[in-house]
Amino acid sequence: MFGADRVADWSGSIPPLGTSVLTVTALLRLGDPGAERPALLVDDRYYDLTPLTGDVDAAFLAADGVATARRALAEGRLTELPDAASLRVGAPVARPGAVLCIGQNYAAHAAESGSAPPEHPILFFKHPNTVVGPFDDIVRPDGADALDYEVELGVVIGTAAWHVAEADALAHVAGYLVGNDVSERTWQRSESGGQWSKGKTAPTFCPLGPWLVPADEVDPTSLHIWSRISGEPRQGSSTADMVFSVAALIADLSRYVRLEPGDVILTGTPEGVAMSGRFPYLAADDVVEVGVDGLGAQRSAVVAG
Repeated sequence: MFGADRVADWSGSIPPLGTSVLTVTALLRLGDPGAERPALLVDDRYYDLTPLTGDVDAAFLAADGVATARRALAEGRLTELPDAASLRVGAPVARPGAVLCIGQNYAAHAAESGSAPPEHPILFFKHPNTVVGPFDDIVRPDGADALDYEVELGVVIGTAAWHVAEADALAHVAGYLVGNDVSERTWQRSESGGQWSKGKTAPTFCPLGPWLVPADEVDPTSLHIWSRISGEPRQGSSTADMVFSVAALIADLSRYVRLEPGDVILTGTPEGVAMSGRFPYLAADDVVEVGVDGLGAQRSAVVAG
């Protein structure tokens, strides 16, 4: 596992596919699974958020926790975590109530999947227990012979959204993160009965993080997004190529689902996945690296289940 790796180390390891230099404040969670502690990362310095909250969770986000953390830092009320660099990095949001995923939201990926770009956003769900940290292992389940990767821009909801207008949609976002929608394609396509979630919901199929970058520090419309497998480039695109923008997705989803604080939306993946037939599916000992500029990068080892 890569859980003890320093978050900041990824800033020099990603070019030419994309950089992961953190230039803004960010929220993260550090520690063993189930015992993570909330932290604030600013200029490579880690601050303990436990005096403010027990976790980076729905209640913290709904109470404008980002502003609270910033204010506490400015007032000198937060102390540094001297051992932060030695701790495992967990998913930056505690177990979300829902992980909502968008299919075929890049035209080139729709084409490599054999489909035209969708006229309406395609929605499927991952179970919240799929969520793991950005350097945790991806476990290949027994019988999984078509394991695939999908780098995605993740959106974390900060305030409830129900029937919101597209012009108002981004006001409901707490922040953005990197996601990997790990997929088992045989289960998704051949054994699904027409729904995709069977191939999306095994444990460890949703690495998130390393950071949650506040919404007001991110322009989600033109971020470089990339992946590589065991050092080989696979995906490289921009969120400018999404069929439906983040604002359009939130407005559309909120017609059918009341989005709640802490919910995660994975906004789709660009072309270059193994399902295209151009690359092999993931095997044990592969190393999956995915990232979005300004939001950091992940590195996960694939292990046999």
